[in-house]
Amino acid sequence: MLFISAPASGQGKTSITAAIARSAVRRGQRVRVFKTGPDYLDPMVLARASGHPVYQLDLFMGGEDHCRSLLTTAAAQADLVLVEGVMGLFDGAPSSADLAARFGLPVLVVLDASGMAQTFAAVATGLARYRSDIHVAGVVANRVGSPHHARMVAEGLPPDLPLVAALQRQEALSLPERHLGLVQALELPDIDARLDAWADAWEAGEALGVGLSAIPHSQITQCAAPQTDPSINTRFSSPSSASSSAAFSDRFSAPFSDHPLAETPLSGLRIAVAQDACFSFIYPANLDTLRALGAEVLCFSPLAGESLPACDGLWLPGGYPELHAAALQQHVTLFPSLRQHLEAGKPLLAECGGMLVLLDTLTDAEGQTHSMAGLMPGSARLQPRLAALGLQSVDWPEGALRGHSFHYSTMETPLTPVARASNPNGGRTAEPLYQQGALRASYLHHYFPSNPAAVAAFFQSVDGHRVRPA
Repeated sequence: MLFISAPASGQGKTSITAAIARSAVRRGQRVRVFKTGPDYLDPMVLARASGHPVYQLDLFMGGEDHCRSLLTTAAAQADLVLVEGVMGLFDGAPSSADLAARFGLPVLVVLDASGMAQTFAAVATGLARYRSDIHVAGVVANRVGSPHHARMVAEGLPPDLPLVAALQRQEALSLPERHLGLVQALELPDIDARLDAWADAWEAGEALGVGLSAIPHSQITQCAAPQTDPSINTRFSSPSSASSSAAFSDRFSAPFSDHPLAETPLSGLRIAVAQDACFSFIYPANLDTLRALGAEVLCFSPLAGESLPACDGLWLPGGYPELHAAALQQHVTLFPSLRQHLEAGKPLLAECGGMLVLLDTLTDAEGQTHSMAGLMPGSARLQPRLAALGLQSVDWPEGALRGHSFHYSTMETPLTPVARASNPNGGRTAEPLYQQGALRASYLHHYFPSNPAAVAAFFQSVDGHRVRPA
């Protein structure tokens, strides 16, 4: 196993992770990739690179046992397991470093070497020495100008911190972006050619360093036993934190441990899930949870003109309705079928972009206003700056769920929230949760494994009232 991190966002973590994955797959290796923290766009690229779905590892949303189970399963199935970090190595609470320390994952640091020479070694060494409970196994110099530049940035690196690879700067290798991050992999017809080019660049870059094979095999294929030093649980911002391990348990343990489940409480129920370029913000673990609860999951594409299938419950996940509003309006049966679903009292969970589709109107970034389904009173407007970002915990009537918020739109509705989420780190984002009959809606992207019992209870309801025992 190998944890790929960096001192900040924008250093090239995703491209390096994807390049290593695609290179290994081309050599016939079985590869599994994870993404740290809440994210939908990077995992799409990494899934295409590795050939397998990319799951989240997040100590807040899923909890330690959930993360360990995912890692253990991947280790049994793959020759190489990669974990891409989030933001900078020590940023956030819990941070990438917290996750790496918790599971003994060796770290490969990616550094943008543009504009640096020997200082590269100082930055890399500082990252490697900052916390004693993580092991930085090597460093990658990204965006070097030449082989000579690669040799310069390697000067001064200590023997235990080798330059694994140095990738030369190639603007053609970058992926297009939009307001929420990378353009979705499914929207790039040349994504495989791009990934192969990244793999080529990685393999050429290894020739300018010691190569990944120079790192002892045990360091990159085995997950060490979890650390037992209790201080790592709360060492979020600096190694001198004096917080207690109990505080970690209160803030970052999974909330679903006290929610016992019947084996398959959703057995016999059909849950429809909108899934395409408009409704794409879907954690694979959420679909797994629905299936594990016994539901038959029916994915359909409104953008492809597919009708809502006959179902007992419906999930409209987030995505980009502002980019596809015209296509949604042209779908003859979509809005009427959503109305009929709700009028029948069947549960509908709408998240972020899925919620915006249900409003009266949606105004896109160009200022054009589109009529939407009109099933939830209100309107939304895209704005050029970020409106909300952060981890979230919300108390559903059936129990607490965790997730995150990330959106550029603002919304006005006369509905009164039935609950309001909170940020575990005290951030300002506190998303409201709305309930209107069988409809439950929020900007919050829920992580279903954080409380499968609550998810099951909601999808067992009629007009918002539970009708089937768990």
